[in-house]
Amino acid sequence: MQQPDPATGWELVDRQIPFTYRLGHIRKDRLRIAEDRERTITVLENAGAVYVVPVTAEGEVVLIRQYRYTVDDWVREVPAGGLFDHDGDLASLAVRELREETGGEAEEVREVGWFYDSVPISTSRCHVFLARGVRLAHVPRPGATELIRTELVPVAEAMAMARDGRITDGRSALALLRCEPLLTEAP
Repeated sequence: MQQPDPATGWELVDRQIPFTYRLGHIRKDRLRIAEDRERTITVLENAGAVYVVPVTAEGEVVLIRQYRYTVDDWVREVPAGGLFDHDGDLASLAVRELREETGGEAEEVREVGWFYDSVPISTSRCHVFLARGVRLAHVPRPGATELIRTELVPVAEAMAMARDGRITDGRSALALLRCEPLLTEAP
């Protein structure tokens, strides 16, 4: 078993995997922390995901509005997909998700960076890609449980939406903001 960083003074006492699902599993670690106290930490472990910020040659961001059962709401997002069912490189998953969710093809796909999804409860890393020169050339092919609508928004408006809360999916908002310097630089 992997031990926590020794500088924390924490020691892993026991690890259990009580539940496995298609995206990963739930892990329960029993830790000994300061003063010989024990605490159980529950962690969602999964392979992570890619988030694609698609921009057309005309300077519009391709957003999706997706119905999310968990919150019973239509949520604005950027196209994204999990690594749980992908064997190729990250860029090929970004290209696949762009096409499936929007019907888009890009002239250029560039990795911008990554961030942790939700550090208190998850190991997931979100990899951000910027797709430029996007053309909506195909019929979208979302998954069976994906209800998706596509909308085109000028770059400045998409950034304002990420800041003011009209994009309520935090991962999508952060992906947009991570791409902002590349979207506002001179060509």
